[in-house]
Amino acid sequence: MVLDLRMFTGIVEEIGVVKAIHSGQLHILASEVLKGTVPGDSISVNGTCLTATAIQDKMFIVDVMPETLRRTNIGTLNTGDRVNLERAMAANGRFGGHFVQGHIDDTGKIASLISEGEAVLMKVEASPEIMRYVVKKGFIAVDGVSLTVVNYDETSFTVSLVGFTREHTILGTIKRGEVINLEVDIMAKYAEKAVGGKKTGISMEFLEQKGFLTT
Repeated sequence: MVLDLRMFTGIVEEIGVVKAIHSGQLHILASEVLKGTVPGDSISVNGTCLTATAIQDKMFIVDVMPETLRRTNIGTLNTGDRVNLERAMAANGRFGGHFVQGHIDDTGKIASLISEGEAVLMKVEASPEIMRYVVKKGFIAVDGVSLTVVNYDETSFTVSLVGFTREHTILGTIKRGEVINLEVDIMAKYAEKAVGGKKTGISMEFLEQKGFLTT
């Protein structure tokens, strides 16, 4: 039996296309994520965990709640837009990224895109609610893509987009000023909880001391 854990890895399986938008519903064209998927299964759409309410030929339908529209970029989608898609990880699946819940913490905005050799450095402006969990070399999910933080300051962080990521996700065509979905690493939240919910920020040294990282 394949168990739906309703957990993701941040490894995008394919790029889907929004076919139609109706009141409270998205119709999305896809192929790979439909394999083995039945109504009731979870699919990450731009990093947002949504439930497939219907499966049709080359298409699935998801219901979108008002809260989802308020907290994510799903509400900005138009017909023809491309979206990152990933099925919930099966119990016997291969784990390739990091634990991603599909619960968007906040949105951010693309501040700059700078070429660096074969990669592109993408700088993202984010709220204090996001930044307090960001650490250098830590994980963060951007539109559902598991990425490693290269650097950060008080109001933004930078990630590196390699060629494969740009080719196989919608981040390859993203532009400055666009709004993206952000989900911080759940391990950072657990670490904060371990010290009584203090909101002083998480450092690499702290994570190592508490056993969340090993050197």
